[in-house]
Amino acid sequence: MSQDLPTHARVVVIGGGIVGCSVAYHLAKMGWRDVVLLEQGQLSGGTTWHAAGLVGQLRSHANMTGLIRYSTELYGTLEAETGLATGWKRCGSLSVARTADRMTVLKRTAAAARAQGVDIELVTPKEAGEIWPVMATDDLVGGVWLPGDGKANPTDLTQSLAKGARNGGVRVIERVRVTGIAERDGRVTGVATDQGDIAAEIVVNCAGQWARKVGLMAGVTVPLHSAEHMYIVTGRIEGVHPDLPVMRDPDGYIYFKEEVGGLVMGGFEPEAKPWGMDGIPDNFEFALLEDDWDQFEILMDNALVRVPQLMQAEVRQFYNGPESFTPDNNFILGEAPELKNFFVGAGFNSMGIASAGGAGRALAEWIVNGAPTMDLWPVDIRRFAAFNNNPRWLHDRVKETLGLHYAMPWPNRELDTARPFRRSPLYDRLAAKGACFGSRMGWERANWFAREGASPRIDYAFGRQNWHEAVGREMKAAREGAVIFDQTSFAKLLVQGRDAGAVLNRICAADVDGEIGRSVYTGLLNARGGYESDLTVMRLARDRFLLVTGSAQPVHDADWIRKNTPDDAHAVLTDVTSSYAVLSVMGPKARDVLERVTSADLSNAAFPFATVREIDVGYATAYANRMSYIGELGWELLVPAEFAVGVYETLHEAGREAGLLDAGYYALEALRLEKGFRAWGRELTPDINPYEAGLGFAVARDKPGGFIGSEALAAHRQKGVLLRRIVQFTLDDGEPVLWGGELILRDGKPVGEVRSAAYGHTLGRSVALGLVEDEAGVSKAYLEEGRFEIDLAGERHAATPHLRAAYDPAFERPKADRSPARDARAA
Repeated sequence: MSQDLPTHARVVVIGGGIVGCSVAYHLAKMGWRDVVLLEQGQLSGGTTWHAAGLVGQLRSHANMTGLIRYSTELYGTLEAETGLATGWKRCGSLSVARTADRMTVLKRTAAAARAQGVDIELVTPKEAGEIWPVMATDDLVGGVWLPGDGKANPTDLTQSLAKGARNGGVRVIERVRVTGIAERDGRVTGVATDQGDIAAEIVVNCAGQWARKVGLMAGVTVPLHSAEHMYIVTGRIEGVHPDLPVMRDPDGYIYFKEEVGGLVMGGFEPEAKPWGMDGIPDNFEFALLEDDWDQFEILMDNALVRVPQLMQAEVRQFYNGPESFTPDNNFILGEAPELKNFFVGAGFNSMGIASAGGAGRALAEWIVNGAPTMDLWPVDIRRFAAFNNNPRWLHDRVKETLGLHYAMPWPNRELDTARPFRRSPLYDRLAAKGACFGSRMGWERANWFAREGASPRIDYAFGRQNWHEAVGREMKAAREGAVIFDQTSFAKLLVQGRDAGAVLNRICAADVDGEIGRSVYTGLLNARGGYESDLTVMRLARDRFLLVTGSAQPVHDADWIRKNTPDDAHAVLTDVTSSYAVLSVMGPKARDVLERVTSADLSNAAFPFATVREIDVGYATAYANRMSYIGELGWELLVPAEFAVGVYETLHEAGREAGLLDAGYYALEALRLEKGFRAWGRELTPDINPYEAGLGFAVARDKPGGFIGSEALAAHRQKGVLLRRIVQFTLDDGEPVLWGGELILRDGKPVGEVRSAAYGHTLGRSVALGLVEDEAGVSKAYLEEGRFEIDLAGERHAATPHLRAAYDPAFERPKADRSPARDARAA
């Protein structure tokens, strides 16, 4: 064994790129000194060294923006702390638009930036040319200027972070390769290396392109795949100076930055070139791939349009350095659900330099505190499942994800590659009826249905898209007749055992330990009182509960429940998602349809709201859960997968007279927004509590034994003032279409952002749910007395806040048929 290699450490960090060094640095800052960082080669020798070093602050999610803003603050002070240069320069960045649609994107970006407190300025083509004088501007529509953006030298920055870590007591050891992960009883216990073993309480996988391989050593899913990323470095160009900002031309898929009087020019082509299908060589250190001018051609052609001087410029160096990309173009962070105390920080999709400072701090906080300190869902490792680690699927998907950096971010944009992936038993039936499918957690889900003879495709736009009228038709049927939704993608978790009721009642905010046949909507809260999830708990027997949660949440929710189940509790969780299809029959005529196919008594008296019961449906036997996500009468039928097609056909046969119609997720989204129902991941997050969300009714404050988050909620209630709250809005004008992410203004001042939005055909206008904040409190009077507007791509539209749901059924029907506000499992 090497004399420099310890036999034990509290934390072992695998990987000496910028992310691994940032994690080690921040652990040391938090007082954890017994940390060892292992690098198989030299620091920054994998991907970091050939990164372009661009640092752009703005992201679509406020917390992701916050991570990068912290990075810029850290990079600005690190040199003074460590004495090592970082190459950090706050030079600002300019993004330009060649088309009206791209300018719409930039205007939406500007509004989002104001909502997130990021300095930004819309500029004309002339002003853009003054900021970046070496480019041609004759084909531009406009641009945006972000003065707080910058650039850094990736290798210098890594060395500076490593020195800061060493100063805090971290041991940084190069030329040591990890060859295995040790574990016992589901918990990591150390690492094996080519120079000996190290026992450890915590292991952090920051192995970059090798992170998937390291994950496999531990039985942990780290779905990433390498792709070639290319850029050139030119000789000196007239007009290029050291303070020249970073410039991005996303319509041309390209970016530029200054380097020694010349330009670095690279980009993200629409169809990338995967690499490393047979594995990444361990000794791929400070190495590049062969030049590929054919692959680079689309970038070079666009660069010559933007900077004509490149035609005469010397190309000093062609860099083709592979980087790792994830299936959704977001990085991977957090504790692995498969193995306790095994953490991952990897898959940074060419955003590692910008993200590393904030991501390293966030992961260190997660390690030290035992839980995230903020909403990190966009990058949470638990958003992926084992099937996402399929190498062929990853290979085909990353061809597209690299290009997403500069692809047009259309509303509701769907990824096209590596599909179809997961299909419900009804997939072929729905396709034959004109379903246009979207994808969620790999599931093919019907978004909307085209009329016979029409093409079920999306023509993307920022205004009304081609499915607008089709969704209106589906919504009308849901409000006036009956519809059927295929919601098979719901995740289903079975919790069994004599202690199941007590365990779940401590984890759930509502009282779920009730009578058999009861269905309860509840939040799962963290210690801060925020939403880790929301779901429905159905008690099937004294010792058996079926939980139905969002399509994207099975791994996350199962992990949360398992982590909060005492070791000595007699309670076992099993994911039974694939065992059941879910057919939801909704609308005022839903009872009429179901009564034709079952012998069960579906009357209000016999089958009240929030009841679950096993019933016959045609030849099948299914669980019928009386819940509705659209504000109408309805049942969710959980049907054994092998009976799904038969039940679907039976329902349509019986529903012909009632005009039963297939409906998709676009209609479902608009229907729930009209009724003001919240969705996890948007209105409900780990940072938002039930009172802020307007869901205090779903909290059993006084149940014996309390629940996770009860103390935080009690403290929040004592304050008596809501500093922020989820509010429903409708536009006063019936024409504009909101999509989500827009800026909310009160009396002309930014006060929040739209979290979800759709066109509400029942209301004849766009409807949204947004988070509104004010340091003096968001009271009833605050909402009623203010003048609200929503910024839609630079145009402000008058908006009305609603303290009660904007949609309140006017037609008569029994009160018991009306569903109260409930869950967001469809999200």
